[in-house]
Amino acid sequence: QVQLVESGGGLVQAGGSLRLSCAASGNILSINVAGWYRQAPGKQRDLVARITSSGYTNYADSVKARFTISRDNAKNTVYLQMNSLKPEDTAVYYCKADKVRTTWGYEYNTWGQGTQVTVSS
Repeated sequence: QVQLVESGGGLVQAGGSLRLSCAASGNILSINVAGWYRQAPGKQRDLVARITSSGYTNYADSVKARFTISRDNAKNTVYLQMNSLKPEDTAVYYCKADKVRTTWGYEYNTWGQGTQVTVSS
């Protein structure tokens, strides 16, 4: 049983910054790919950024050059640094682990509960 807990969301003015954290727990040995997704009201859930266990990253076009995803494998934590925020970034942000190896087996497609990010104009 793997749990992901997001933190760091909140209300920020346009042009400001936030750093989101996603901490994984549950006797974890390794996580292959972790990502951040977001879902605005009335919209589908979309990929924001992904990072592999080796540190390779990719981003949605809408956040390139503004957001940076990173991870600390020793802490089983992934981060999303968000700069130059726009009102269009307002959404619930979710973290996801694609494949987690634990001491008792594997878990696939684990999602956190989400954290609200609101950007005012």
